[in-house]
Amino acid sequence: MADAKTAIESGRTSVGIEFGSTRIKAVLIDEAHTPIASGSFDWENRLENGIWTYSLELIHEGLRGCFADLAKNVQKTYGVPLTRTGAMGVSAMMHGYMAFDAAGNLLVPFRTWRNTITEQAARELTGLFSFNIPQRWSIAHLEQAILNGEAHVKDIAFITTLAGYIHWKLTGKKVLGVGDASGMFPIDSSTGSYDERMLDAYDARNAARGLPWSIRGILPQVLTAGDDAGTLTEEGAALLAPDGSFGAGVRLCPPEGDAGTGMTATNAVAEKTGNVSAGTSVFAMIVLEKPLSAVYPEIDMVTTPDGKPVAMVHCNNCSSDIDAWIGLFREYSALTGLQLTKGQIYDLLYNQALAADADCSGIVSFNYFSGEPITGLDEGRPMFIRMPDSKFTLANFMRANLYSAIATLKIGMDILFNKEHVVLDRLVGHGGFFKTPVVGQRMMAAVGIPVSVMETAGEGGAWGIAVLAAYAAHKGSGETLGAYLNERVFAGLPVKTLEPDAADAAGFNAYIANYKNALPAEKAAVQNLNIQ
Repeated sequence: MADAKTAIESGRTSVGIEFGSTRIKAVLIDEAHTPIASGSFDWENRLENGIWTYSLELIHEGLRGCFADLAKNVQKTYGVPLTRTGAMGVSAMMHGYMAFDAAGNLLVPFRTWRNTITEQAARELTGLFSFNIPQRWSIAHLEQAILNGEAHVKDIAFITTLAGYIHWKLTGKKVLGVGDASGMFPIDSSTGSYDERMLDAYDARNAARGLPWSIRGILPQVLTAGDDAGTLTEEGAALLAPDGSFGAGVRLCPPEGDAGTGMTATNAVAEKTGNVSAGTSVFAMIVLEKPLSAVYPEIDMVTTPDGKPVAMVHCNNCSSDIDAWIGLFREYSALTGLQLTKGQIYDLLYNQALAADADCSGIVSFNYFSGEPITGLDEGRPMFIRMPDSKFTLANFMRANLYSAIATLKIGMDILFNKEHVVLDRLVGHGGFFKTPVVGQRMMAAVGIPVSVMETAGEGGAWGIAVLAAYAAHKGSGETLGAYLNERVFAGLPVKTLEPDAADAAGFNAYIANYKNALPAEKAAVQNLNIQ
């Protein structure tokens, strides 16, 4: 406690702030990268005129509220005010579209990653670039606005992401970390900046449109982890703490996206490493030794915070259907008079899956609450299927549902392993799927790779950007980000690794074969069972 208080008073700390979809979180770390205080602000996006958005007023309110909560908790815990820090960083949800004119005015409401309104643009740009452009990417939103003939396009002077916007307001710098930038426009990992061939192709496409800007002129400057991204201005300090309690002059690291901070927080920035986040949705980030040889609509290409190519497999559905089934069992336990907590029921049922047949005895579950692009579905219908002779046991039931949560992820990852022959030494798992010890880890390892779970006190993405801020303050030594994480952040921290079990892997493959064969039934359910 005394050491933390001294670190706070002397400014030997780093602050990370991450804007998530439902919560903004701030974390204060000491020189050992240990979280010593945190703050938060809850918020929600709004559907306005068919667009999922957050207003600028709410963004500013959330930044101030989150920082004020951090400062309050510092004062309460240590009895000292938070007036300065050694380094700072901001991260946020990737992608989306924030367009500004030359005077810095927002031209249209912020269009978040959640909007799926750019199908035509994404398809045409994928063809133009020979590179997969998902609908949520910033360049897809810009191109769709052009295709729609939107009046604001001619007035664009700058486009950026949410993290880039906040960083701009804090420092005056129109920059972006390479990881976040890779969700705006394709990155060439050999240069660490936007792909020149694709920039040229896009400007050539726009030449006949008479637009008064080039794509190079409106994108933020790309920086790599550790680069100097500016310092907190007086205006930025006032935005954080309107009462004047926090001083200007703090060095900021490049603003990053939530994928990059997730990679940092799980020590998955080196080649042949990866992480998988499994909660309401599930996505895996695999750091590649070289770019992919072909374009796959199932796989997004982004980068680590230090610019290495990353293959991202993103699935919309993971734990929601399991949660629904657990809710049913909670109702039953309440009817019987059993006083079981929610956590106890989860653990009991998850552990049952360990006693199941490896292939679930032919049982298949579809967890599709919403659509899944990887399997070609715009909508979803949760569905459970079994053969007449399947062993319908609680164990097989639970394993089928756990497999279902990661089945679509496996389909995407199999492309990397079987077609691209990607080598992966370690996959770090985090999220609610792994909360019950061993079970989720073992199910994920059935994909065919070792899965690790870290026992850290880290606070997710906010902790990840705080670590990147500390790295930026330290980088003068010439140490790479990977070495810094290995030797200064994660050295000595406990890690539990589970090797894949051959029987589990064979069983999961059999399950996936049945899953693929049953996909036409799921598609028929979408077509014929209409949502009222």
